[in-house]
Amino acid sequence: MLQVGFARMDITPPLGSKISGYFEERLADGVLDPILATAVVFDDGTHRALVMSLDLIGIPQSFMAQLRLKIAGAAKTVPEAVYLACTHTHVGPCTVNAKGDVENPDYVALLPSRLSDLAVLAVADLAPATLLCTRGRAEDVAFIRRFRMKDGSVQTNPGFQNPNIDHPLGTPDEESSLLIVKREGKREIGIVNFGVHPDVIGGCTLTADFPKFVRDTYETIVPNSLCMFLNGAQGDLNHIDTSLKLGCDLTHGYERAKYMGKKIALSVVSNYELARPIQGEAIRFGQKSIFVRHNKGTPEELEWAKRISQIYHEEGLDAATPEYEGMQKIEVTAKAERIVRLSSLPDEKELLLSAIAVGDMVFAGFPGEPFCAVGQSVKRNSDFALTLPTCCTNGYEGYYPTQNAFDEGGYEALTARYVPGTAEQLIEASLSLIQSLK
Repeated sequence: MLQVGFARMDITPPLGSKISGYFEERLADGVLDPILATAVVFDDGTHRALVMSLDLIGIPQSFMAQLRLKIAGAAKTVPEAVYLACTHTHVGPCTVNAKGDVENPDYVALLPSRLSDLAVLAVADLAPATLLCTRGRAEDVAFIRRFRMKDGSVQTNPGFQNPNIDHPLGTPDEESSLLIVKREGKREIGIVNFGVHPDVIGGCTLTADFPKFVRDTYETIVPNSLCMFLNGAQGDLNHIDTSLKLGCDLTHGYERAKYMGKKIALSVVSNYELARPIQGEAIRFGQKSIFVRHNKGTPEELEWAKRISQIYHEEGLDAATPEYEGMQKIEVTAKAERIVRLSSLPDEKELLLSAIAVGDMVFAGFPGEPFCAVGQSVKRNSDFALTLPTCCTNGYEGYYPTQNAFDEGGYEALTARYVPGTAEQLIEASLSLIQSLK
């Protein structure tokens, strides 16, 4: 008999903690809402698997491996059955910086014990359960952030009502998914899956961003419920509707995040009564490694990159890129940082894909930020009744632009840690992994 347990814990860091997500140092100066960790445990009597959603920007594979080992011991399962997915909020605590150095070491040191406690609480909450699923569409929430400009160039986030925009390079994935867990004698659980960057609020005040409002809205509307949010494939998606005028309502900020969270939750709740049962209840899990090549620069590029990087770290972004404006400053600096950082690394990198199946549904995890086309391809070609792709899962190792994005150029291609073709390798490997669990 399938049993499912739920637990939630506040993992808000202290004020003064470093916040990640931008090319400038930010320190937490307040708390808009708590940074949370949410756990759901599945147990079929033979196997036990644990899924966690963490309001963190991302955790590298090396640290994730330590966390999974510790949490597996607490949950009485194996590390391969531990699936840790970060929501990627840009106003949460940093764990590791771009150089791979630990940030907020006191906070990071507490995470293994805190998340292990969370796993114990979720196991203690196990109750007989049945699964159902439904889907929806959340429009006016996720937007392609890469654009072809009228001069033929490619820009990321070119600004509101920019007259030089020609067209967006791609189509957002507006599909939302919901796994419903009905439990005997306990609150039911809703697991909502949708992909878009949680970089809506900004500033230095800690917040879970729009995922908070997905959870709050769902739990308000569905009686006696608990909600987990899992972010999907969102590497080229954000909240910015370039047709709006800068300064008008709902371009950025807390109200925009609230609007987005409500729309995502409502998109699945509106189809709640149409939910169909998930067949089967057997738990399977697995992981698959692939080896990809680092996107290193030439010797000439490395000398240029070292100069830009040194000026950036000593004098700041503007001093490093005086001849550029707006997003181009970040593109140039990020390219230089990528070349310098990768110059000392091996030619190849191991990337770990993860999956957990329960009956005819499967969680498909990527260790970083795949473009939305990656998630769409996996969902479209999966034989499972419900496939939930998730970003920043069991590792954070960068962006995964598609081949088209490399051909077109722009920020993501300039800063990608891995060579063209990596996203396509991830699609193939993910489908191979989840199909092996079918």
